[in-house]
Amino acid sequence: MNEVTERMEMSSEHMQKIFGMQDAYLKKLERDFQVRVVDRNGSVSINGDEENVRRVKNILAQLTEISKRGNEIEEQSVDYAITLGKEEKEGALAEIDEDLICHTVAGKPIKPKTLGQKRYVDAIRNNMIVFGLGPAGTGKTYLAMAMAITAFKNDEVSRIILTRPAIEAGEKLGFLPGDLQSKVDPYLRPLYDALYQIMGAESFLKNMEKGLIEVAPLAYMRGRTLDNAYIILDEAQNTTPAQMKMFLTRIGFGSKVIVTGDASQKDLAPDAKSGLDVAARVLAGIEDIAFCNLTSKDVVRHPLVQKIVKAYEDYEAKEKYRSQARQTGKNRRGEDWRRNR
Repeated sequence: MNEVTERMEMSSEHMQKIFGMQDAYLKKLERDFQVRVVDRNGSVSINGDEENVRRVKNILAQLTEISKRGNEIEEQSVDYAITLGKEEKEGALAEIDEDLICHTVAGKPIKPKTLGQKRYVDAIRNNMIVFGLGPAGTGKTYLAMAMAITAFKNDEVSRIILTRPAIEAGEKLGFLPGDLQSKVDPYLRPLYDALYQIMGAESFLKNMEKGLIEVAPLAYMRGRTLDNAYIILDEAQNTTPAQMKMFLTRIGFGSKVIVTGDASQKDLAPDAKSGLDVAARVLAGIEDIAFCNLTSKDVVRHPLVQKIVKAYEDYEAKEKYRSQARQTGKNRRGEDWRRNR
């Protein structure tokens, strides 16, 4: 092992952000790359294996650049910087951070935070229909909402239409009181939450009263032609093939469509086909339709969510392998029985 020591300049303000509370982020870097990082009066000293020192120096330089742009350094940012550092993707984190979509009503910038999210946002800009597929916490719906609101504010479209299938998540809710809107609102609440955060409640309600923003169950889309609109279909894994076909054939001129879904969280009957799965097979390769597959690496919620998603992915992959192995064994036994007759 070729041990070296490198130094880099870094102000105390950026050190506080990047090192984290009680140096929690710094300890992650040291543990993952087996290096020693020491603050030396306005500069940082990095000691360890030459290759790992180079990687850590690059990570710290990118995080410093992000901090200089006024961003808060979150645990997710550090974790992803470490992942990119191990994959030798130098400069990727700073490049992702340059892509500003819009600001929330509180002034917080909305940007993609991973390479997968960056590809997703670029696909939305460059295609008429985009399918955002991936596990919970990858920002599929939130980024789609941010892109829709930005296009609406820039007069690129005249209205926003948000829809999702009204299906219960594995449990029977029984009779729901109130009028029709009160009955469907619980299913659409995640869409309202994103709208309130990005647009603000007052602006949202004003545009909704004018009919410029519409939040409705998927069943309400039948028989309509949607021109000059930004249309988002959320939780698309819970559509049937007939519903998905109905939705995709509503699109008019000047419209853009984003379909989001997580194939691992279906609430359909066990023997029912998902419209999202069928669409992925039927529409693959058609021009102006893009499919973006996000993974556990793109999860931007609490770091524990990323670990949970990865654990389930590994478990489901093993179960699929075992199921295929059992089926292969059954087929082989059947062939042996017929051969021995």
